[in-house]
Amino acid sequence: QVQLVESGGGTVQPGGSLRLSCASSGITFSVYAINWYRQAPGKPRDLVARIISAGTTDYADSVKGRFTVSRDNAKNTSYLQMNNLTPDDTAVYYCHLRQNFRDVWGQGTQVTVSA
Repeated sequence: QVQLVESGGGTVQPGGSLRLSCASSGITFSVYAINWYRQAPGKPRDLVARIISAGTTDYADSVKGRFTVSRDNAKNTSYLQMNNLTPDDTAVYYCHLRQNFRDVWGQGTQVTVSA
């Protein structure tokens, strides 16, 4: 059974940093693109960053230059390094992959940026 588990969320002050992790099990992690989404209260779930199996990355304009997505295939884990956080980054962050036309989501981890 495929499982994704996020961790690393918390509360930070504006300008701070956090590193989120997405640990997977039940799949050959290295072949999948991993997507990171976030959802703020009352807003849709938006794609923030993604990393494909070959390591190429892509980012939403709102996080370019501040967020870095990476993966460690030996640990079956993806990371989202978030720097220079602002209150607008407050949201629940989810990792996601698509397996055989089926969406697989983690449970999410809360990130709160507040003074």
